[in-house]
Amino acid sequence: MLQKCFDKSKVEAGCDEAGRGCLAGPVTAAAVILPKRFSHPLLNDSKKMTEANRILLRKVIEEKALAFFVTHLSHEEIDKINILNASIKAMQLSLDRLDTPFDLILVDGNRFKPYKSIPYECIVKGDAKFMSIAAASVLAKTYRDDFMNDLHQEFPMYAWHENKGYPTAKHRAAIAKFGPSPYHRITFNLLGDRQLELF
Repeated sequence: MLQKCFDKSKVEAGCDEAGRGCLAGPVTAAAVILPKRFSHPLLNDSKKMTEANRILLRKVIEEKALAFFVTHLSHEEIDKINILNASIKAMQLSLDRLDTPFDLILVDGNRFKPYKSIPYECIVKGDAKFMSIAAASVLAKTYRDDFMNDLHQEFPMYAWHENKGYPTAKHRAAIAKFGPSPYHRITFNLLGDRQLELF
């Protein structure tokens, strides 16, 4: 069962990202501040929810949150600064845009960087433990899915509407056949075990 907060005396901003393991597209991060009394029976780690429930929860979160923001950080930036730094940067850019003051940051995972002078807690599998992180995971996932669905219209051969840029066998087979798109992360192992010189 998700906990409402880490510290009842603090205003907490939950952060999570989507798309770290993808071969194409942005990494997307959300920051969310929920009301102290917020709860919803469907809220969970976004990876454990159905697509329909994620879409439903996104609307609820956007309506009920005290503040939220979602940031896409491009594949070019990922290739430039690496995926860990890009994920942290995207979360911090989302925190920058929150219009409600907060005094504690809850981050899904085990890595973060100091943000201003605000304390933070890194929580492994935090999206399955705390409501604000779970809410951030829902927003990050649904916004990124929408982004990849739009890119699919431009490059349908990679089936991004299905795999969202993750390294499925079908996705890698399409890269082997058509080469990388302008949205692929060239610093990633695009082909996996396939031995084909792309560049």
